[in-house]
Amino acid sequence: MVGQLIEKLIAYAKAHLFLKEEDAVYMRNVLLALFRADAPCEDAPDVSEAAQADVPDALAAEACAYALKEGIIREGEEERFAADLFGLLMPMPSEVNRAFREVYAARGAQEACDYLYGISVKSGYVQKTAIARNLKWTYDDGKSGLEITVNLSKPEKSNKDIAKLLSAPKGNKYPACALCKENEGFEGTATHPPRRNLRTIKLTLGGEKWFLQYSPYAYYEEHCIAINEQHVPMRVDGRTPAKLLDFVDLLPNYFIGSNASLPIVGGSILNHEHFQGGKHLMPMHRAKVKKQYKSAQFPRLSIGILDWYNSALRFEGKSRADVEAFAGKVIEAWKTFDCPACNILSHTGETPHNACSPICRKIGDTYSFTVILRNNRTDKQFPEGIFHVHPEHLNIKSEGIGLIEAMGLFILPPRLKRQLREIAAILCGEAAYDAAALEDGANDLHAHRHMIAALLAEGKAADMAEAEARVRLYVDRTCAAILDNTAVFKQDETGQKGFASFMEALGLKEV
Repeated sequence: MVGQLIEKLIAYAKAHLFLKEEDAVYMRNVLLALFRADAPCEDAPDVSEAAQADVPDALAAEACAYALKEGIIREGEEERFAADLFGLLMPMPSEVNRAFREVYAARGAQEACDYLYGISVKSGYVQKTAIARNLKWTYDDGKSGLEITVNLSKPEKSNKDIAKLLSAPKGNKYPACALCKENEGFEGTATHPPRRNLRTIKLTLGGEKWFLQYSPYAYYEEHCIAINEQHVPMRVDGRTPAKLLDFVDLLPNYFIGSNASLPIVGGSILNHEHFQGGKHLMPMHRAKVKKQYKSAQFPRLSIGILDWYNSALRFEGKSRADVEAFAGKVIEAWKTFDCPACNILSHTGETPHNACSPICRKIGDTYSFTVILRNNRTDKQFPEGIFHVHPEHLNIKSEGIGLIEAMGLFILPPRLKRQLREIAAILCGEAAYDAAALEDGANDLHAHRHMIAALLAEGKAADMAEAEARVRLYVDRTCAAILDNTAVFKQDETGQKGFASFMEALGLKEV
């Protein structure tokens, strides 16, 4: 049995992980030792199914089952064992980098990315099967649309949990975080995921050493992460645009963007500088410019305010130098901009509140750069954040609205898959409605009690299909409202005057 398993693993590695024929004997012996077997299979088994497999899941499950049965691993160590196994079968990091550069030189950026993405999927690092289980749909808002997913693979984090990472003691933890370069090939521990099957590509961004990898639980097509080799905190300043522009010059097939560098308005990892990008066209990318501006200092740039939920400006041009300089100007100007009428205070004492998310992509020979303006201030009315998800929407989304959501792709917590189904059952009468019971904080649907009451006030649904459609529409509209919450300059007269004043501060005039 184990001999057949080893032959299937070798066939899979030859077909998908670039195992060379001259290395097959060596790898067979490595696997014999791993599985504590004395000799290989005498008869050649049928390995065609393994060679044609799209993902390693079935082989990984078979290998883990055997390892458990024979006492090679203990229950709970399956994920680590599978990562270790496929990490052995795939090329070493140096070979992956060599092959990536070779494909890039011969066939271009997208085919080079296809190589790295393919090997990341085939090794099981990118969890293609788990990603496919996520719920996904779109909301036609009459403008650029929104995309919504219920992510079933990652737990929900609170803003307080995220903020703690910035002040957490460094100690001797190795690797220092989930993004560090030392993760490549790391076996994993009880508290740190295995990364034996991770492979990365070295980059130079802004004169610094960075590397590229794919997200194991991708939120969209070819979701990649560019990561600073140094374990330094997130920072967005005048040096950031050059890094983003270097990235799109190298990989014009991808967009790239940075989370803001402050809690509440930043991403879930603030203690290590990184960017996120990929092949996907985000809803914000489809947004039109609603107000056009011109700059005497940068006459070759097309500059405007986006017709979008949160507050963003986009500028485009063929001159990289102009785009880089103006992006730096916007980022630095926003750091000290105040507009009390819009609740925007850049600082409280020495504590900064203004931050931004810069995003870049290349369209032909034109650079398209977007800056989303953010502020993380709190007050008594909004202790979680004035420009954060407002209290009435926290039942749907409580995490900070980072780069990806701000661009119109919502990643909602896994709890919603079950909870929304239960709400739909109440709405169509399949389950009883007990308002008093929902007031109990221990009730699983307690956080949704106001949502349930509002839906029922509109009338009961005729059947489950109608109920689910109405529940989903409620979620859609909530996501749109959340993006409105994050706008530092609201769509009302006061907000638009405030936005105009910032554009004036940049030396711009409306066309």
